[in-house]
Amino acid sequence: MKFTEYVSFYKPKINDAIALIYNRNLKEVKNPFLKVYYSELRDYFLTGGKRIRPLLCIATYNAFSGKQNDDIIFPSVGVEFLHNASLVHDDIIDKDNFRRGKPAFHYRFRQFHVENNLKKIAAEDYGNSIGIIGGDSAFFLGLEAFFLNNFDNNLNLRAIQYYENAFREIANGVLIEIDMVNKKNLKMEDYIHMVSLKTGALLEKSILIGANYAKVEEKYKSYLSIYGKNLGIIFQIIDDILGTFGDETTTGKPTDGDIRESKKTCLLIEANNMLKGNEKIRLNELIESINMTQDEVQEVRELFLKAEVINHTKKLAETYYKEAQNALEKLKPVIHNSELEFYENLIKFVLERKF
Repeated sequence: MKFTEYVSFYKPKINDAIALIYNRNLKEVKNPFLKVYYSELRDYFLTGGKRIRPLLCIATYNAFSGKQNDDIIFPSVGVEFLHNASLVHDDIIDKDNFRRGKPAFHYRFRQFHVENNLKKIAAEDYGNSIGIIGGDSAFFLGLEAFFLNNFDNNLNLRAIQYYENAFREIANGVLIEIDMVNKKNLKMEDYIHMVSLKTGALLEKSILIGANYAKVEEKYKSYLSIYGKNLGIIFQIIDDILGTFGDETTTGKPTDGDIRESKKTCLLIEANNMLKGNEKIRLNELIESINMTQDEVQEVRELFLKAEVINHTKKLAETYYKEAQNALEKLKPVIHNSELEFYENLIKFVLERKF
């Protein structure tokens, strides 16, 4: 089954499972503000998203279990809660007010502060505070996916261990990313290590959770891990390109944020490796500027283009694409053709995506 067909078939069911978890919590709370809070969090989760992580979980279960079973849908959404929880916190860290073309979760409550003419606490601080708690709430709500399903408790316990590992690796990746802002002379290996944790970990663990429920043999899990980690690296490389050179109306995110925040994207690291003399000095002067003007942002883009960073980083992504394809070759004899097609379609989509 093609990736797009998987999305069409499973995404509505995934969204229903997400809504079910939120609606259960909404029924339990009586406080009016908590009802607003959980309603906004639910709406934030359901306004968009490709649902790649739960789809990977479902596809892996289907690939090895020998049948399509809707029982896997509910535990698959745990990883989507973890993913969106990290996005809520990322938007606060990155000072991004929009996600998928809609207000970020913390920004919704900054607007709530203004609309309700609240006097105490500045609107920005109020929104950030609710956003921090919102990410925390989502982290813990994701665990409900592993408590309220039809699978054996031992399988659920192992799934929670994968969830915990992903949680820890994502946090470590974000910490390294923040620390890298102040580092110079970084190598691409440093970047790859960071994105393997920040982005690759959850894609890998989504696959392994599906494999866990399908009771996949350990020898095949190693190939699934290679596929998942490389998929994550490719995803982040392309995300970095789109974050600076993408179409804002398509991506739903501003294209100056990474540059203004001096993020050590693959583009910046590659430009530093390729540029020489005055151009390299100028690039670092601009990146170290605290209040960058729009003209300076554009100057950074032009230096990136001079260094041909788009071509170089796309070639880098293609090397990880080949590694993922090699892992799939090893899995071909033991997985269903329908899910093999899904895996191949998905990695191609991620490599070529525009949003």
